[in-house]
Amino acid sequence: MKDLETRVQKWDNSLALRIPKPLASQIGLEPNSPVELSLRGTELVIAPVTQPCLKLDDLLAQVTENNLHGEVETVDAVLQRVGTLLAREEGT
Repeated sequence: MKDLETRVQKWDNSLALRIPKPLASQIGLEPNSPVELSLRGTELVIAPVTQPCLKLDDLLAQVTENNLHGEVETVDAVLQRVGTLLAREEGT
């Protein structure tokens, strides 16, 4: 795609830049996409923020004795226990 020209416009106390759809689509930008702004010399560089690809093995490797938590009761487990207690009371 050839270079496109646009204008910087005022938006409240900031400046705004419209990114033409064909250009945005080329790098995967959509409304509300996070971007990183940086300067390279006198050029403003706008780059999409990419989320790292998380892998289960990498996440599990970060679990230590210090950050390991105990069991977490789910609603189903609590309801099952309450049901058992109620059944016992009804049986006596």
